[in-house]
Amino acid sequence: MFGIVFEHSAVLWGIKYSAIGDTWLQVVTMQFWKFATIAFFLIGGFLINYKFTEYTPGQYLVRRFKNTIKPWLFWIFFLVIATLIQRIIIASRGGDAVFLTSPLAYFTEEFRYILFESSFWFILNFLICISILLIFKKHLYKLWFGLIWAAVSLVYSVNLYFEWFVTHHSAALFGFVFYLWLGVYLNRYYEQVMSYIKKIKWSYVAIVNVLFFLLSCLEVIYLAKHGSKDEYNTLRISNILYSLSMFVLLLKMGSVKFIDKNLEPRKTTFGIYLLHQILIIRLMPEIFKWNKWNTTTFTVTENILYSILRFTLVYGLSFFLTRLLLKTRLKWTVGG
Repeated sequence: MFGIVFEHSAVLWGIKYSAIGDTWLQVVTMQFWKFATIAFFLIGGFLINYKFTEYTPGQYLVRRFKNTIKPWLFWIFFLVIATLIQRIIIASRGGDAVFLTSPLAYFTEEFRYILFESSFWFILNFLICISILLIFKKHLYKLWFGLIWAAVSLVYSVNLYFEWFVTHHSAALFGFVFYLWLGVYLNRYYEQVMSYIKKIKWSYVAIVNVLFFLLSCLEVIYLAKHGSKDEYNTLRISNILYSLSMFVLLLKMGSVKFIDKNLEPRKTTFGIYLLHQILIIRLMPEIFKWNKWNTTTFTVTENILYSILRFTLVYGLSFFLTRLLLKTRLKWTVGG
C-alpha cells in the first residue's frame, strides 16, 4: 500500500528531462514501487485461497458486496458529489459553469472517469478476476489453467511494443487474473513454498531483485525513447519479473512487528486504498495550488522531494481517517 499510494501521489509522471542523470533519477524513483500492483493481486490471492473452498460463488460474492463493493461504491459517489459541489462553488464565483448546461452528462462523465481512470478501477478489476476464478473453480489448482492466464497477461506485455490495442490500465481487463491465481496456487502449497524460500540465501534474493529492478528501469527508458506513452505500464515483462522477485522477498521477510502493531494493515489497508485517491484528487490541489508549486519548473530532485511530501500527507491522512472511521458506525465504509 505504501507503493500504491506513492505511485498515485507522485508528480513525476509525464515529465521529460533532457539530462540522462535526471532521467535515471526519475525512473529509479518511480520504478522502485512498481511491484506494488502485481503484489497486491498476489497477496490478495494468497489471503483468500481458503475462502474459495469455504463458500459457494454466490455466498462469496455476497460477502464481497458487504466488505468491498458497498464501501467502494460509497466513496465513488462521495468523490463525484464532492466534485460537483466544487464545480457549483466555482460557477457561483463566476467561473466555468459548463456542467449546468447538461448536469446528467457531466455526472456520467465524472463517474466514468473515476471508475476507469483512477485507482478505483483496480477494485473492479480485482472483483472481475475473483469472479473468473470462481466461475472456473474446478480448474483452480490445475497448472494449465494458470498458464492460460499467464499467456493472456503476456499479450498485454507484448502489446506495449506493437500497440495492437490501447495500452491504458483500464484496457487490461484480464491482465491481472494470473497474479490472483498464482497467489491462490502458492498458498495451497504454502508449507512447501516457504520451505523452499527459506533455503534461498538473502544475497541471491537481493541480487535477483537488483537485476530485475535495473532491467525494469532500462525497459522504461527504452519504451519512452521509442515513443510509448505508457512506459511505466505495470504489465511490462521486466516489471512482472521484478514484482515476482519482490513478492519472494516479502515472503522471506515475513511479518514485521512494527508494521503489524502500529499500522494494523489487515484493518486499515482497504480504507487507505479507498481514501487516498479522494485526497489526491480533491485535497492536494487545494493545498498546493500556488504558482510556486509548478512541477514543470522544478528540478528532478525537487519533484522527487515534492512527491515524497505529497505521499506523506496522503498516506498519513488516509491512515488517520481510516482509523477514525473504524471507531464509528461508518466503519463499514472502510471495510470494517
